[in-house]
Amino acid sequence: MIRGSKRTCRHVLIAICAMLLLTIGPLSAMAAQDGKAAVADDVTIKLDGEVIQISDPVRKLDGRLFLPVAKVAELFGAKVKWDNKTEEATIHTTYGDVIVFGNEVPVVYFNEGRYILGEIPFIAEGRMYIPLRDTAELLHASVKWNDAENTAELTTVEPAVVTAEAGIDEISKTTGISKTELLARNGLDSKDTIKAGTKLRVVIPSVLDHKAKPFTEEDLELLAKITQVEAGNESYEGQLGVANVILNRVKDPRFPSSIKGVIYSGKQFPPAHNGMLDKAKPNASVLRAAKDALNGKNNVGKAVYFFNPKVSTGSFWDSLDVIVTIGHHSFAK
Repeated sequence: MIRGSKRTCRHVLIAICAMLLLTIGPLSAMAAQDGKAAVADDVTIKLDGEVIQISDPVRKLDGRLFLPVAKVAELFGAKVKWDNKTEEATIHTTYGDVIVFGNEVPVVYFNEGRYILGEIPFIAEGRMYIPLRDTAELLHASVKWNDAENTAELTTVEPAVVTAEAGIDEISKTTGISKTELLARNGLDSKDTIKAGTKLRVVIPSVLDHKAKPFTEEDLELLAKITQVEAGNESYEGQLGVANVILNRVKDPRFPSSIKGVIYSGKQFPPAHNGMLDKAKPNASVLRAAKDALNGKNNVGKAVYFFNPKVSTGSFWDSLDVIVTIGHHSFAK
């Protein structure tokens, strides 16, 4: 949902953090999206009417365009920091917004909120690719697809400036954005005094209509602890799988409807009853896996069981439908 005035053509080219140019580590066990994303050599990208030269290929998945995060940020004068351990790209925009994308994570962090993306970021050839439309809107730009020219047309949008003659009420009428939306987009309250000269962001990203399901610090801590005791020595992919089994159970009516309830019910998780869970100290990989799982990254489908096939044997385990085996654990439903 894009609203607002256009500004004249300008190019902003900055140096992007060198870490984004480094080769990124191994992908998770789940099918990497870049395996499905086709290179779109026939697509042209324009910014404010001028063709943009891109050294890395534009990619297309399910009709949506993806560009490397470094290039998109560069176009709009933003700064990027890449965290190789968590596979997260943090963008600081020229308007003071903070955006965090995670590899294969369907939730984007935008300032203080979490929102569900229309398309999921992925890594291809050592580059983080992010959905062009969602990202452009978050960077305060509009996007239009020109089918005749097979071109994505990006247009930078200037903030509206409050004047003595035109306050927020007038800007609301001019842009067609409600006052409530304007206040929320700019981190303001109805009781705040908005002085002349204040610049108001007037692009309301579509993704803001899709808030992610919240989770508490207790949820994250418990999920990380049980993942640590059950799979602390497994790979990140194996840890992600265990965390997702817990979350899948929360969604399954056969099990309790909370993370705490799942972990402490029955005898599936002995560490919850013998003191090991309380003493657990999740390592960095486990913390990442738990957070990513809570943000919707799933590499085991609807699995509600995990077990070591060399240890857990018998008719019950044999009756399960194994979805995938990662490390020492099979994940099944």
